[in-house]
Parts: sequence; structure tokens; C-alpha cells
Amino acid sequence: MIEKTQNSVESISIPKQSSRQGLYAAYLIFILLLAYTFSFIDRQILSLLVEPMKRDLDISDTQMSLLQGLSFALFYTLMGLPLGRLADSKSRRGIIAWSIFIWSLMTAACGLAKSYWYLFFARMGVGVGEAGLSPAAYSLIADSVEKKHLAKAIGVYTMGIYLGGGMALIVGGMVIQWAVEFSSITLPIIGEVYAWQAVFLAVGLPGLLLVPFLFTLKEPPRSQKQEKAVPVAEVLAFFKRNKKTVLLHNFGAALASVAGYGALAWVPSYLIRVHGMESGEVGLAFGLIVLFCGAGGVIVGGIAADRRFRKGQTDAKMRVAMWAMIIGIIPTLIYPLISDLTVVLIILAISTFFANFMMGLGPAAIQEVVPSNMRGQFSALYLFIVNLIGLGLGPTLVALSTDYIFGAPEMVGYSLLLVSLLAMGGSALLLGKCLPHYRATMRSLEEPSALEESSAEQEPSAK
Repeated sequence: MIEKTQNSVESISIPKQSSRQGLYAAYLIFILLLAYTFSFIDRQILSLLVEPMKRDLDISDTQMSLLQGLSFALFYTLMGLPLGRLADSKSRRGIIAWSIFIWSLMTAACGLAKSYWYLFFARMGVGVGEAGLSPAAYSLIADSVEKKHLAKAIGVYTMGIYLGGGMALIVGGMVIQWAVEFSSITLPIIGEVYAWQAVFLAVGLPGLLLVPFLFTLKEPPRSQKQEKAVPVAEVLAFFKRNKKTVLLHNFGAALASVAGYGALAWVPSYLIRVHGMESGEVGLAFGLIVLFCGAGGVIVGGIAADRRFRKGQTDAKMRVAMWAMIIGIIPTLIYPLISDLTVVLIILAISTFFANFMMGLGPAAIQEVVPSNMRGQFSALYLFIVNLIGLGLGPTLVALSTDYIFGAPEMVGYSLLLVSLLAMGGSALLLGKCLPHYRATMRSLEEPSALEESSAEQEPSAK
């Protein structure tokens, strides 16, 4: 069992391993957590820089949303597919190390942007770099952690979303508060830059320090079969037999991420425009909510799903995620209608907690419902769909609603309400429809011969 440490990895266990091996597994997950944290700092810092960037680049909410969503998501999703396939047979630590190197440099490049389109293409570069992280990381974790603790383990890794997002808001807010009296800052070698450009440089370059630590990790042993890439035809055959499981799961998660990424992108502007908060105040307040309530949601969701799985509920991950969506709709619809700022922040914290159960349970479900030699590819497909829809459309749908439905920047709260209602309701519906198909796929994986049959898709049946 993994001994207790001072981080969230303390409760993950790996059977029949020495204390040294267990501590190494905890170290592996901790390094991957740090990598994911850095990736989300670089990804999320943009949400707190909306107002100064709009001012200095003279752009609209919709153009800003393309920087937050489409420019990043386009290459993040496209590059994820080939990199996911590589993760099933090549060095996963090497893929992750190169990913960190690329996205850190491209984030710093955002700090040198002098025009909207330069910044747009630099954000594409960040997406290319980050595409290699999660498929390889999920595969490493799944090969290192006992199946009954998988949701919790993936939840610890997924905490990087909230540690990174929260730290981006908090640190970014502090930097902006410090630089608020300056329209520009002069840096050594680089020269004069806008204050928001200095933030990109400050959060991008430190990520390079993590690269050497990736080479202290070891690849879990692969079977001779796993060392060769599984034929594409075999992957497609598995998909065809289980397409309802895969697609209902992936699109259910994608709709959940529409609400999540929409909120991450636009809640800071909502608090600034509607409630008159300063950027530094928003960074601290919303950053702490994301940090503790978002991370708490993925961990509690993972623990709840693991407990139900150990009691024999094979669809526990999907069932817990579905109910979290249903419960989370209520506070998500209330906070934009409240005028008292303290009450808004409390309800926003509750909304953030439930809305983010799916962020850990979604990828954990993929690891248990596909064969081990296809995990990277199906993880990449999952990330392709989730991020193309969630990250690509979430921020933009909120912005389009603000610009063209409600027609005023201060109405962004109603845009968040509308998009969240449709997205979370749709997510709960698809996850509910996924349950019987998910159980059928789980049963098929318990029968090795089922993976080699070319018969038609199994009919789902009630548990």
C-alpha cells in the first residue's frame, strides 16, 4: 500500500508491492499532477486577462473567446489522436516531456505577441504541446494503480485542472493588481511589453523546469503484444461493437465540459462586470473556489464511484457523474440571478463542486471500459470530442449569447445561465442513456473471446 504523504495521493493503493515501489507510484502520480497543474496554469491564465487584452488589442468578446477556446482546442484535439496512438506502444514519459517543453515555450511566446493573429497562432502552439500529456498520463496511471482505486487515482491527477486553474487566477490576479498602474512594463532583453504579456512570460517559462523530472520516471512493463501498436482495424472493430458506450459517454462528458469551460472562461468577467470586483479580487475569490471546490469535486466523485464499484455497481462512474450533473444544475442556475456578492460566491462554490465530478470520472471510465492496449487511443478520442466541443464551444457559446442574444457585456451572467442549463441537462440525459450500454461493454471485457468476435454489437440489458 502507498504510505501516507502530505499530498492527495496518500489513499491510492497498489497490491503486492513493497513500500519503496508504493512510494515510487505516489511519486509518479505526483509528477503527473504537477505537469497537469502547469498545463492548466498556462491554459487558464487567459480568463483573467480578458479586459486588458480587449483594451490593448481592440477586440470583441467573440474574438477573445476564440483565443480561449478554438485556437487552443483545434490543434489540441487534432494532435491528441496520433499522440494517443503513440502512447499505446512508445515511451509515455518521453511524449510527456516533449509536450511540457513545447507548451511552455509557446505560452511564453504569447507574451511576445504584438497582434491578435500572432497571439491566436501562439495559442495553437500551446494546444499542440498539451495534446500529448493526458493520453500518456492516463495510460501510465492505469498501469500503476489497482482497478478498484482507479477513479480516485485519476481524480488526483485531474486535480491539476483545479490547482492550475486556481493558481492561474490567484497568481494572475496578484500580478495584475501589482501592474494595474502600468500600461506597459520594460523587461531585460525583451524590452517593453504590456502588463498582460508579462503574465504569460511569468507562467510559461517555469514549466521548463519540470522536464528533467520526467526522465526520473520509469515505463511500466509492457507485454510483447503491447510493444507493437494494435492494428487500426482491431481498434475500429472494438469501437463498432461498443459505439453506443463510447459515444454516449464521450458526448455526455463533452456537454458537461461546455458548462465547465464556459464558466472558467467567463465567470471572472461576470464578477467584474456585474458585481464590480477588481481583477485581483476576482483572482483570489474565484481562484480559491476553483482550487478547493473544483479539486474537491473530482476527489469526492472518485471516492464515491470507487466505493460503489467495490460494492458491485459496475456502472458506478457513469451513475455518480449523472447524478452530479442533475444536482449541479440547481446552484448553476441560481447564482447569476442573485445580487448579493457573498451569496453569489457561496452558490458558485457549490455549483463548481458538483459540476466537476465528471472531469475525473470521465477519463477513469475510459481506462476500465477499453482493452489496455487501446487506452491511449480511446483516451485521445475522448479528449478530442470533449475538448473540441467543450473547450472549443463552451467559451464561444457564452460570448455569442452575450454579444448577439442579450446584446450587452453586463448580461454575461444570463449567458452563463442559458448555456449551463442546456449543457448540463443534455449531459445528464446522455449519461443516463449510457448506463446499460456501459454495463454490457464491461461484461464483454470479462470474456476475452468477446474482443475477437466480429459479431454485431451486444444488446444492453438491465443489471
